[in-house]
Amino acid sequence: MAEVELRGISKSFGQVKAVKDASLRIADGEFIVLLGPTGAGKTTTLRIISGLENPDEGSIHIGGQEVTGEIPAKRDVAMVFQQYSLYPHMTVRENLAFPLRSPLLRTPEDKIHKKIIDIAEVLQIAHKLDNRTTELSGGEMQRVSIGRALVRNPAIYLMDEPLSSLDAKLRADLRVELKRLQVQFGSTLLYVTHDQIEAMTMANRIGVLEAGQLVQVGSPREIYEDPVSLYVGGRLGLPRINAIPAGLFAGAPSGATIMGLRPEHIEQGSGKPAKVLRLEHLGDQTQLHLKIDGHKLITLTDIHSDLKSNDTVYIQPRNPLYFDANGNRVR
Repeated sequence: MAEVELRGISKSFGQVKAVKDASLRIADGEFIVLLGPTGAGKTTTLRIISGLENPDEGSIHIGGQEVTGEIPAKRDVAMVFQQYSLYPHMTVRENLAFPLRSPLLRTPEDKIHKKIIDIAEVLQIAHKLDNRTTELSGGEMQRVSIGRALVRNPAIYLMDEPLSSLDAKLRADLRVELKRLQVQFGSTLLYVTHDQIEAMTMANRIGVLEAGQLVQVGSPREIYEDPVSLYVGGRLGLPRINAIPAGLFAGAPSGATIMGLRPEHIEQGSGKPAKVLRLEHLGDQTQLHLKIDGHKLITLTDIHSDLKSNDTVYIQPRNPLYFDANGNRVR
């Protein structure tokens, strides 16, 4: 593994600036997640690091060496794509062995055999090694796709939403497994997703992308509790942060026009009256939809609450976040 650094990376496609002056240092053994919606520049950033795209500006450094002009094969990276990218005419064993047999690696066959067995055991696909990939389930194919990267020992693993096409249970299982593997192997890993749960549960640090710009990098807790903008605040948290006029409650600082309230930061029992619109009972929590002075918001309430539509509750904010008219944080 090795430290990876982006210095002032920019990339445009015609009039669209996909990445804007992005700088990021990924420490040896660190798990970083790039989080953002479709079109934010996540995949383009990965492709630039891997060498599949060339930046218009800036440089990429791996292990202290600049690799901006190097071809992908010489960058010592392993990439896992959103789609499985397996060879359908090959068995699982042959797919796992393929990257180790490249002219650059020239891995001896005895070492290839051992690595395949070790990785297959870890990924729980040892019993499928002689199956063709067309005989596998979606989850098994994704395990093989991840295994093709893990059999190598690259400077960094790049993963482009590898779990997004799986069902919810399998996605949760592989999320836990992937984090365990990263810790076990001490891997340096850059992972791209739009899924906030993946970001919160796996990352050492999260980098939030907005329209190609890396707007904040920090631990999951820092991003959640101390966002630099309303956009960043909205990337994490379910239900999402409530955005209401800053003057709806007293205490707004100068320059603030928007108050951001996490659902768990709305206290009930005193304060201003709000009308209950509806309750959503979700088993482990109950979401309470309210309307106050014409503005809707969502909070959480007791799972056994007997509140009903048109009831009145009294609420007040706790630890609100404030933003200006452009959504930038006001402290």
